[in-house]
Amino acid sequence: MVGWAPISTTRPGSAVTMQDAMTIDPLALRGHSDRLSPCSADEPGSLLDGLDAKARREFNKLQKRLRRHAGNAIIDYGMIHEGDRVMVCLSGGKDSYTLLEILRNLQRNAPVNFSLVAVNLDQKQPGFPEHVLPRYLDAMGIEYHILERDTYSVVKEKTPEGKTTCALCSRLRRGSLYGFAEEIGATKIALGHHREDILETLFLNLFFGGSLKAMPPKLLSDDGKNILIRPLAYCREADIAEFARLMQFPIIPCNLCGSQPNLQRQVVKEMLAEWEVKHPGRLESMFKAVTNVAPSQLADRDLFDFTGLEEKQARRQENHIDAIDLTHGG
Repeated sequence: MVGWAPISTTRPGSAVTMQDAMTIDPLALRGHSDRLSPCSADEPGSLLDGLDAKARREFNKLQKRLRRHAGNAIIDYGMIHEGDRVMVCLSGGKDSYTLLEILRNLQRNAPVNFSLVAVNLDQKQPGFPEHVLPRYLDAMGIEYHILERDTYSVVKEKTPEGKTTCALCSRLRRGSLYGFAEEIGATKIALGHHREDILETLFLNLFFGGSLKAMPPKLLSDDGKNILIRPLAYCREADIAEFARLMQFPIIPCNLCGSQPNLQRQVVKEMLAEWEVKHPGRLESMFKAVTNVAPSQLADRDLFDFTGLEEKQARRQENHIDAIDLTHGG
């Protein structure tokens, strides 16, 4: 089933810029909260309706902050262009709901025209509430597709007892979504990863993978057919969690992943959370480091020509001008 409600956008060349779009008051607080904030699968509503003036101001600031961070990430990495059809991967978790809502919010005032289509991959997990997302998306008037693939059975069959299912599950999920993006003509695939997700991946690769890499805000898939974007890359998980709570999104937990104890990612998540409590601002500094890499100060021979330093030194010496000799006419 596909539902669609047109959303107005600003034409290129208008007075409204993407930066302006970051500061315009959220429409959700101007009589639209009934459309934007279903609280559960069964009884639509919103915590916003019960907020006092101070709490509404705090929500306003929170939503503006998320919009600003997402807008800056989109601008910094050139994520969305005129005419893009952006496929928003909607899992039913707080991150993907927030991603969809923030992109819809920005879309109204963006300096380029782009369309959104939500796609959920129903992996046929036992007990998965199939009615939740269609009901939510229909109420919101959003174009969407539910892609049914029984990856759950494959993961359970192929994963040895006691091993985590994440790696295989992720590969199967990516393959299904990438192929479907081509089918529906999507030019970008938007994922809901945030700042902490990126830092957790950095440390997971560092501790367990022997590589210094994380999740880039923008990525070309290995086959060269899809471009992935992460508009929430600058957003804090705590802000996303609070936004999701106030919006009362109908959250669907991932039982496949959540039932696995002692996941390495969970251990790293707890480590980062402890650091942030003991040393406020540390995560911000670490994320800045991800965007400020100095290859010559690391040891990757493919990124920097260490063996050619002598030649580089010789060239510089040849071009060196002795200021003292010039001063004395030598």
